[in-house]
Amino acid sequence: MATVFTKIIEGEFPGTFAWADDACVAFASINPISDGHLLVVPRQEVAKFTEADDDLLAHLIHVAKIVGRAQEAAFDAPRAALIVAGFEVPHMHIHVIPAWGEAELTFANARAEVPGEELTAATEKVRAALRAQGHGANVPPDPGSARLA
Repeated sequence: MATVFTKIIEGEFPGTFAWADDACVAFASINPISDGHLLVVPRQEVAKFTEADDDLLAHLIHVAKIVGRAQEAAFDAPRAALIVAGFEVPHMHIHVIPAWGEAELTFANARAEVPGEELTAATEKVRAALRAQGHGANVPPDPGSARLA
């Protein structure tokens, strides 16, 4: 049975995408800890990061680094932080979060029911920063799709 993340990637459920390549995507968290909070998710269904192939895991971290740099630029954040937990969805994912301090890095700070237009606006800031940093080829033309063409 496909996970909710697979359904988002395939367009069955809505998502707001900042990044796409053959191996993974990055889309907005619907419960962001801070504006611009994205999830880097492999297209392949891997239940948890300890089961991921080493090459896939290395690629996901590389993409998280690129996304994190874009978040730092887009939100004037001193850091981008990572959380790999995966208890809520059995499909490996990396939370990449613009961060100003360690105390805020808890899911207790996640906001519920963020309006779609707010998620889209925050993600568009990251998309613009990715383009400015030379990664436009990986920014989907339509933020509502994981497709590059």
